[in-house]
Amino acid sequence: MSVGTPRGLASSGQKPIAEILHPLSSAAEPLSVSVTVNLGGDKEAGLTNGTPVETSSPASTSSLFNRLQLDDDLEADVRDPYAETTETRDLFVTVGDPKKHVSTMETYITYRVSTKTTRVEFDLPEYCVRRRYQDFDWLRIKLEDSQPTHLIPPLPEKFVMKGVVDRFSEEFVETRMKALDKFLKRIADHPVLSFNPHLNSFLTAKDLNKRQGLALLTKVGESVKYVAGGYKLRARPAEFCAMGEYLDTFNQKLGTIDRIAQRILKEQSEYLTELREYGTVYSSWVGLEDELRRPLEGVAGCVTTCCGALEDLGENMSQDFLPVLREYVLYVESMKNVLRKRDQSQAEYEARLEAAILRKQEDRTPMPVEVEKCQDKVECFNADLKADWERWQSNKRQDFKQLLTGMADKNINHYEKCQAAWESLITLLQDKQTEDKSSETN
Repeated sequence: MSVGTPRGLASSGQKPIAEILHPLSSAAEPLSVSVTVNLGGDKEAGLTNGTPVETSSPASTSSLFNRLQLDDDLEADVRDPYAETTETRDLFVTVGDPKKHVSTMETYITYRVSTKTTRVEFDLPEYCVRRRYQDFDWLRIKLEDSQPTHLIPPLPEKFVMKGVVDRFSEEFVETRMKALDKFLKRIADHPVLSFNPHLNSFLTAKDLNKRQGLALLTKVGESVKYVAGGYKLRARPAEFCAMGEYLDTFNQKLGTIDRIAQRILKEQSEYLTELREYGTVYSSWVGLEDELRRPLEGVAGCVTTCCGALEDLGENMSQDFLPVLREYVLYVESMKNVLRKRDQSQAEYEARLEAAILRKQEDRTPMPVEVEKCQDKVECFNADLKADWERWQSNKRQDFKQLLTGMADKNINHYEKCQAAWESLITLLQDKQTEDKSSETN
């Protein structure tokens, strides 16, 4: 193999790294992407955000963000990305049946994880085990360590504010169960992650030994854990610069929507309290006005109906809408983490290549094998990251189409209930008026 620029770098139209590093190379201004690298250590990496300050990327942030639009011409993109391969899927997992466990030391929830498969890696076609949240977290950490070039789906956040959210409430447990189910389904549908041995253990072992599989870390996983050095990444390829910019913009949009949605929920809750009190006034008024009994009862009934419709609308936002937003906020952090690891790998390659070039100029030694291995690692990162990016974009479009369609349906249902209630009151008042006129005539 010729040692030079990885395919991911060459495809972006940039100069080879050897040329960039050469003292007589072009004087182009390098992008300020800070990455630390150690050419011999094995400690945990301490990486800063790999998003460049400036870039001449042809794919602008706005053009990438417009991919979220749900126009008719995107219908092919928003289809279930796995719909066409349903017949070839051979691993199906579901999470359900939450149970509360109380002991002298702790109280926790476990979930039933059911698996159906025809893969030869599994001894049986069906499995059923119980797992708690920390088991799911163990799996996520193992996947990140052993598959560092891939995007690992995020888990719902573990900690909640005491006194604000009851983590043992039926609503909270149901929301978390759905999130854990989605987490496992995304892994099971992934063409690489679904074959990870840690996933096999998670799905099949009755008693999950969380120390098992420590020797299964891949060489790629070990080699990206470098610290020190202070080496600056020369230039992130344009396509990955565009990814970083998109993630920043997308994350900002999600944060804004989440904050506004939280305020709407708070105002709806306050309005609901006032509306209920408003309805009881009409109910108590009935005993004082016998002639207005039916109209007053009608108004009280309308207010009660509107209260129920508003409560359903708020529950939909808190249980269905907001969890998806938060999942994608966590997804953005996961994607940024993979981008930083990719930058780390490229920085290691550049550093080794620069050192090899200097040695070759001094004593004409051949290019070390380690440089070729680093080049292969960068190419692996680039290929895996781009594949996972496309898969993530496809899933995101599908998820947000369903989310926004569901939100529209819930709002329509809310206003239809309120409209029907008040229209029935008008009919009641008109009938009452007709009866009064008839009484007066007689």
